[in-house]
Amino acid sequence: MNASNAMHGMAAHYHAFINWIGDGTGLPDTILHIHSGMVVLMLARVVTGRSLGSFVPLAIVVVAEAFNEIMDRLLFGSWRWPDTLLDVVNTLFWPTIICLAVRLRPLAAERRARRMRRARA
Repeated sequence: MNASNAMHGMAAHYHAFINWIGDGTGLPDTILHIHSGMVVLMLARVVTGRSLGSFVPLAIVVVAEAFNEIMDRLLFGSWRWPDTLLDVVNTLFWPTIICLAVRLRPLAAERRARRMRRARA
């Protein structure tokens, strides 16, 4: 068995597992990507102990999604760009929004506090 066949076999097993999840939940691929991005984000936050405002949990979601898309590429033999880009957007959208919101929240609180101090002066 050469390396190419081994990689294709690994991708086929991974894809069968993903299909099993989809069949078991009855959810469409789009929703599975949204949920998986959030699950990976929360697990990364718990495992690393890093804030959701840190880029570490978000980076783990990016790596997980890259792995998923590379497995698709190995299985199908080429990039399927419309599907790939939609998968990436669906997986990363909410984790990115949460990361930015948590990261920017202290800045907004600081601005409010400054305005209140000026108003009292």
